[in-house]
Amino acid sequence: MGFLSHKVKRSELEAGDHIYTWRAGFTYSHHGIYIGGDKVVHFTQDQSLSSGSFSSMCFFSSDIASVCLDFPDCGFRKHRSGVVMSCLNCFLGSGSLYRFEYGVSREAFIAKLRGGTCTTAKSDPPEPVIHRAMYLLHNGFGNYDLLTNNCEDLALYCRTGLVICGRKASGGSGQASSAVSVPVAAVLSLPLGIFVSSPVLIGATAVVNYTLNRYATDVGVRDDVVKVKVEDMAAYHGYLPAEEGACGDDVDIGEVRPTKRRRTGEQIGDG
Repeated sequence: MGFLSHKVKRSELEAGDHIYTWRAGFTYSHHGIYIGGDKVVHFTQDQSLSSGSFSSMCFFSSDIASVCLDFPDCGFRKHRSGVVMSCLNCFLGSGSLYRFEYGVSREAFIAKLRGGTCTTAKSDPPEPVIHRAMYLLHNGFGNYDLLTNNCEDLALYCRTGLVICGRKASGGSGQASSAVSVPVAAVLSLPLGIFVSSPVLIGATAVVNYTLNRYATDVGVRDDVVKVKVEDMAAYHGYLPAEEGACGDDVDIGEVRPTKRRRTGEQIGDG
């Protein structure tokens, strides 16, 4: 396990792997689910629905070639959906291939220098992972949002089946949490006098807060996650008549019974 990310060879890939590639000199990464046959299901901004706002910008999405000569179905997506199937070459572009790690220890998670490369959450077996990815390819994953519903969120859901209650306030993406909210909150929480008297303390405090908050927002640690069947994700994303989200009594999501989990990631019974 590398301190930054886990680079792999194509020959090492297995169907159901959560993969990603770095863009713009490690500035950000794009995530997807490898389904075998050199094909990847991933989540991008649907350009026809783009509002041009900061939160809807395609910062975490992939620059996919408009025409692929290798795979006839490369770029397949349903109308007005951001979930797309691409060949591995187009998904990677000029970037290298990395595999997202699941079930890592707390120490290993904290040792990572960047968010969006691993999680303490356990992964489901490949069969349900691929089923979720293909179902979402044909039925969508809601509206793309930089902070609350991006490519990493889709890949995390496919691998774990977990979603976060109140997702409008916070998504599960470790990359989004690391890049946007945590460093800002760490600095803004400091008294004004420290900015003048102790610049070293500012940096140390920011690093500590960054690390602790990145761990606290991991889907394998937080206690506000529930397991939702992929067939019921329409209710969770608001396709069905509902206003409160699929985490409370106000929304009926069929036969799904959300399972609250301990902070260690263990299930403690049906909700």
